[in-house]
Amino acid sequence: MKNLLLLTFVAASLLVSAKETVTFKAADGLEITADVYAPNDLKSNMIILFHQAGWSRGEYNEIAPKLNKLGYNCIAIDQRSGGEINGVENETFKRAEKQGLGTTYVDAKPDMDAAIDYVNKTYKSAKNILIWGSSYSAGLVLKIASEREDIDGVLAFSPGEYYKKMGKPSDWIEQSAKNIKVPAFITSAKMEKKQWWKIASQIPADNRAYFLPTKLGKHGSRALWSKFSDSSEYWVAVKGFFELF
Repeated sequence: MKNLLLLTFVAASLLVSAKETVTFKAADGLEITADVYAPNDLKSNMIILFHQAGWSRGEYNEIAPKLNKLGYNCIAIDQRSGGEINGVENETFKRAEKQGLGTTYVDAKPDMDAAIDYVNKTYKSAKNILIWGSSYSAGLVLKIASEREDIDGVLAFSPGEYYKKMGKPSDWIEQSAKNIKVPAFITSAKMEKKQWWKIASQIPADNRAYFLPTKLGKHGSRALWSKFSDSSEYWVAVKGFFELF
């Protein structure tokens, strides 16, 4: 009996942590690499995870399995604007450089749209599709949420107006935020509130939720990494937002 219980525990652990690496193409033909964490029923909610500047899909090595345990399937992608984190290199970025393609924050938006298209095509039975961004991609998920009607919620970790040097208006995200028609959750380190408050204030009140930690907190999605003492606060806030779905 003891061995049977052990085997059951091991099997369950493997189920939660299992991931599959896939590729699909952006509109310009660039191949995008992504890790799929989908141990739950295909009718379960799906979260599309986007990383922060200089990083890769490895930002979600720890986060995605925890989201699985909450009943969500996930896909974490490499955008063409990035690098390496947690021992995971950004394959999309490497291909973009090799092909001489732009790798700015704004250049990454088509990759994010392609990921949503891929999920909508591949996981048609998913109950809800949520998009989740970190730092520069947090601003972009809010932009995308204002443009598309095929997503059901958005989570933005440390968004801001990061795109002026790339030719965008200084209030590019703020101006888009008023058009968000789905539940939107924003969080950040405590001192970063000034970077996104104007953006948040434009989101219709019925769709707006935000959280600030009691301590300093952390920038981007890494705020949820267990090595940070206040990560549990962020998880409580995220779980509260998930109750909408």
